Amino acid sequence: MPEPTPVDPAPADFPVGLDDIRSAAALLDGVVRKTPVQHSRALTDLTGGPVWFKCENLQRTGSFKIRGAYTRLSRLPPEQRRNGVVAASAGNHAQGVALAARLLGIEATVFMPERAAIPKVNATRGYGAAVELVGETIEQSLTAAREFAERTGAVLIHPFDHADVIAGQGTVGLEILEQVPDVRTVLVATGGGGLLGGVAAVVKAERPDVRVVGVQAAGAAAWPTSLAKGAPTPLDSMRTIADGIAVGMPGEVTYRQVAALVDEFVTVGEDALSRALLHCLERAKLLVEPAGAAPIAALLGEPQRWETPAVAVLSGGNVDPLVLLHVIQHGMASAARYLSLRVRVGDRPGALAELLEQIARLGANVIDVEHSRISGAVPMGDVDVALSLETRGPEHCRDLVEALRDAGHRVAATGAFED
Repeated sequence: MPEPTPVDPAPADFPVGLDDIRSAAALLDGVVRKTPVQHSRALTDLTGGPVWFKCENLQRTGSFKIRGAYTRLSRLPPEQRRNGVVAASAGNHAQGVALAARLLGIEATVFMPERAAIPKVNATRGYGAAVELVGETIEQSLTAAREFAERTGAVLIHPFDHADVIAGQGTVGLEILEQVPDVRTVLVATGGGGLLGGVAAVVKAERPDVRVVGVQAAGAAAWPTSLAKGAPTPLDSMRTIADGIAVGMPGEVTYRQVAALVDEFVTVGEDALSRALLHCLERAKLLVEPAGAAPIAALLGEPQRWETPAVAVLSGGNVDPLVLLHVIQHGMASAARYLSLRVRVGDRPGALAELLEQIARLGANVIDVEHSRISGAVPMGDVDVALSLETRGPEHCRDLVEALRDAGHRVAATGAFED
């Protein structure tokens, strides 16, 4: 994991304070769920102290976004409500705005990229919003949403860069302090900074000794550069599976909030995100999207570094099933749960069957096998067998390779496990 980016102390001048968030909590009472915290025995064993998950993946619409969206929409004056609202989003913000608008009787239009995941499009429509599929990217959808707002008078609802949105998201922090009163570290997945800024406002007002950490995907980490330059700074490019936190530049409002209150940032890579999502599924029995798993990736990456009790905010659980399949496979490969072998055996009847039987006795599951006699690199009388195996992890991989070699086979291993 790269070195953390400390946040320099800033003047106590930020848009949203504790009273604003308490006011938002009163608005949200009976509207949003007070999501549970779940103890993680596996991470507690790794870190040496209690670790808790704040399960916003179990929130209405599947993420924390309903908190900010409802707070923002509920404070619109009647004349603005009559013109409706518009948003641009590929997923969580879209669903939060759609549900908030339905609850408040406001007409909502959401612009989504043409290739937005079908389940997210259907969910947004199911909450009552009109969905327009425009553009290849969220930036193009946002341009269309702004044009719609200018043409119709609808209010554009920004996903993070507004004080009411930050206040709504900050109610997560109120619940954390109530549910885990002895917390020492709070880790929050971060894109634009609305959730992080809101949580930090609560924590620093009530418990200034608690460390607040923003976690970003390494392929979409706009905050470290922006903080180093002293102003929101755009990224040249982004690429990450964590689309929920893939934001190219902090907002003006969230920048002031985060710079004043957050202690540090860390970044996590794609392999770490995949392993974290797999950890949530296997060990916690929780469906979490890659963005929501970012704090888990930080904990798994440096388990001894964090002061405990620690709370990791699982910000959302909305993930396309096809993306989930890819991420699970990637996570298993990066954790050496898949093993690719090339084994040379004698070209005689029954040799392949004997090899597969030995692998079965060693407890591996054969996913794929390719048996090739025709290769200039293979001596006469030998055969190369390419195998893809499912294993229990790195130690099991080593045992497999050693056992096959002890049996007299020439073995080459590739992939996440390299012997």
